[in-house]
Amino acid sequence: MSSSHTNYSSPLAERYASPAMLELWGAQNRYGLWRRLWLALAEGEKRLGVDIPDAAIREMRSALDDIDFAAVADYEKRFRHDVMAHVHAFGDAAPAAKPFIHLGATSAFVTDNADLILMRRGLEILRAKLAASLRALGAFALEWRNEPTLGYTHLQSAQLTTVGKRCTLWMQDFLLDLADLEHRIATLPFRGVKGTTGTQASFLSLFDGDHGKVRELDRMVTSAMGFPRPLPVTGQTYSRKLDAQVLGVVSGIASSASKFSGDIRMLQAFGEIEEPFEKEQIGSSAMAYKRNPMRAERIASLARFVLSLEPNANQTHAVQYFERTLDDSANRRLVIPEAFLACDAILILVANIARGLEVHPERIRRRVDDELPFMATEELIVNAVRAGGDRQQVHEVIRRHAIAAARAVKDDGVRNDLLERLTADPEYPVNLDVLRSVMAPLRFVGRSAEQVDEFLAEEVEPALAGLTVDETAAGAVRV
Repeated sequence: MSSSHTNYSSPLAERYASPAMLELWGAQNRYGLWRRLWLALAEGEKRLGVDIPDAAIREMRSALDDIDFAAVADYEKRFRHDVMAHVHAFGDAAPAAKPFIHLGATSAFVTDNADLILMRRGLEILRAKLAASLRALGAFALEWRNEPTLGYTHLQSAQLTTVGKRCTLWMQDFLLDLADLEHRIATLPFRGVKGTTGTQASFLSLFDGDHGKVRELDRMVTSAMGFPRPLPVTGQTYSRKLDAQVLGVVSGIASSASKFSGDIRMLQAFGEIEEPFEKEQIGSSAMAYKRNPMRAERIASLARFVLSLEPNANQTHAVQYFERTLDDSANRRLVIPEAFLACDAILILVANIARGLEVHPERIRRRVDDELPFMATEELIVNAVRAGGDRQQVHEVIRRHAIAAARAVKDDGVRNDLLERLTADPEYPVNLDVLRSVMAPLRFVGRSAEQVDEFLAEEVEPALAGLTVDETAAGAVRV
């Protein structure tokens, strides 16, 4: 049996996350970033007067992705230090640079700066998938903007809304997440070049006490790696509050997706709306008729996992004594990539569901018909008074018949016949045809359709303008 089947592998890698997100957090990419950071540091030091040969820079640049992972493993076994293992392996690949790699730096120079790069790129991948979800949900909202459906408060039937208007509630949550994403991508700082405890003492020594050159090196490396600014002060590591802030955005997306998935699961139980179901898909191994909302359930499952990771980041930040402690290291190796991989999988599912939602209008209308007469009692009172009835007497007539009709619906399983009961009562002075005209569902949805149009035009389209949309997201569900 091959090792791929004998050793544990994360389900996020095996089953759920996208190739792009897996590659982002993969070893080749991470340690390639370390080498790029060492190159940017050496180039900056050289430009500021450190005597680093041109050959050293050339060899570093040519070996950025030529990583001998077997050699790295051997070095780490000897040194018990992952960064130094990579320093030596990089030196083997670029021998002219060996005396200068990591000059003045501490391990956090590569580990922390690389993590910030990875998190920002991870947010960009999530942004493209979130944009795809919003596009798909927007198309659904527009298509069903006018379809009346029961609203729910306290999980009890309430005033009518429309299928499209309800969809905008899901979109509003995701739009708030998108704004948070944009803010974090735009403002996430770089650790930069700070030295062992953040004092830049080693670099001040390297530049013979020239504070200006130390500050310029910090700016140069930060710019070379594509960040607008470095943190002004750090300990050995950047503040782990940044991790908590980033995971706050990631978990916010998971929370919105979980709310969306919960609504879909309930609507599917009602028979009103169903998630996609493929031709040969099996809903249950025993109950062959079942069409279970497995995609929505998976969103809920993964979201619960992501939500559990956000407080972990704050807890880690809270115990980073003084300039740093190492109890964050193993924890962050697990928490940060897994949060991104899980959120990536969640957004794939959201986009897939949004593009394939199946609406059952007749089922929706039947449920509306069952409840609408109860919700329209004010209209029933007004029409009776217009026909000459006494408001208080009419109220009592409607109350009595509404209770009886509700009892019949629940106990006998019959349709709601409140209108027929009222028009058969001589104390209620309005005929059945008039009441039926009053009961048109679209009379009770308020500005639902207009709100859909305004929301899409005034909020969603401006937010998505110019964004990359991951058009593959909806079709990337792996199992």
